[in-house]
Amino acid sequence: MIKIYLSFPLLFFGVQFSFSQTEKLINGTVLYEKFPIAKVEVADFNSKKTTLTNASGEFSILVEAGDELFFVSKNHDIKKIMVNQNTINNKNLIISLILKPEELKEVIITKIPSIQLSTNKGYEQGKLDQLALEKSARRLKTGVYNGSIDNGMDLMRVGGMIMGLFVKEKENVKKTVAEINFTALAKSSCDQKFYLENLKLKPDEIDLFLQFCETDPKSKLLLEHHNILSVIDFLSIKNIEFKKL
Repeated sequence: MIKIYLSFPLLFFGVQFSFSQTEKLINGTVLYEKFPIAKVEVADFNSKKTTLTNASGEFSILVEAGDELFFVSKNHDIKKIMVNQNTINNKNLIISLILKPEELKEVIITKIPSIQLSTNKGYEQGKLDQLALEKSARRLKTGVYNGSIDNGMDLMRVGGMIMGLFVKEKENVKKTVAEINFTALAKSSCDQKFYLENLKLKPDEIDLFLQFCETDPKSKLLLEHHNILSVIDFLSIKNIEFKKL
């Protein structure tokens, strides 16, 4: 009985010591075409630990075998690696990122009427209105204003044009605000490879999946307070629910 009593504490501390040794500090460097990348977020999906690369692209983070490490950069595709014993034994892990393809913004081409010869009546009337305003301004400076405007410029029509500009500007503002939603946030945070390879979604399921995520009130909270790790965590949880549908 004495032997058992004395060996139990030793066994307990031995187990504690072995668990403390499972977490290892690894060092690495993040590169793009052999050039170091600063401020890359290195996130351990399992332990929720995060760190940033320094100006030389170097980082250090505590990991365990089986952890998933994500490397997130604004201008590069997300990189994921599985931590194994070789990763832990590597004294300087080299991570190479791929530059994101540059997305071209929508280009709207409009026909600008000729200044000399124009068949656009609205444009020509606008020039006449401008001349009338200039005449009126000169008249106010040189004489007494009698309430009339030369060339009979239609103030009601001009007022309507101005109001139309304000309404159009207001609609553009509403449209811009409406576009800032969780789908836009999720697509800007994670590239298509993440949805195809990590979440195992089909290309035609991605938009439907993000719409499904938007129905969760937590998606609204992520719009106000978010980081890449919280977005990935939320998408992974919702993916399990989505697969069950």
